[in-house]
Amino acid sequence: MSEQVVVVVTGGEPPPPEAVLGVPLGARVVAADRGLEHARALGLEVSVAVGDFDSASPEAVADAEKDGVRIERHPAEKNATDLELALDAALELRPEHIIVLAGDGGRLDHQLGMLLLLGSSRYAGVQLDAHIGAARVHVVRGERTLEGEFGELVSLLALHGPAEGVETKGLAYSLAGETLEPGSSRGVSNIFAARTARIRVEHGVLLAVRPGSDGGGALWL
Repeated sequence: MSEQVVVVVTGGEPPPPEAVLGVPLGARVVAADRGLEHARALGLEVSVAVGDFDSASPEAVADAEKDGVRIERHPAEKNATDLELALDAALELRPEHIIVLAGDGGRLDHQLGMLLLLGSSRYAGVQLDAHIGAARVHVVRGERTLEGEFGELVSLLALHGPAEGVETKGLAYSLAGETLEPGSSRGVSNIFAARTARIRVEHGVLLAVRPGSDGGGALWL
């Protein structure tokens, strides 16, 4: 049986309380290590928790097991981060949409690794979004429609190769069949010119990053 939406809660810094505003009722929740504690603090019921559990408290893990949470333990010396393991566990539920909830701050390498991971081709078959602190991040393959506020910032960043044939509608600085290269700042600091923006990429993958600062809930279409 497939799930429409699966939520992944990361370890590290806790997600902000308003992150749950973008979570639909009844969504399955996968926690990455200490994300088990973060999810419960947000009032989310965890189905699966994965990781080496070097940051979640033993008491939290034991309580989760008693409550019927499936615990998938991995060795500390592993070839993937806890987040990658959690995303793979979420993918096994065959969702249409994965929402990642994460805090900001913490280790820079972890933050960069997270953004690169979101654009991995392994997750190309699902719609993927993340709420990282106050920011919202949307993976764009093919076409995405985003709802925002007039004047809200959004940056378009190519990942893992050129993003070709990029077209936008509803943004102040429109793109019409252009190529965005990884490492280029061409798509940085665009602006919502309407409540709805459409972003299309013919080949490749983009991250649409909305840095945010008002703490509003995520709106994903």
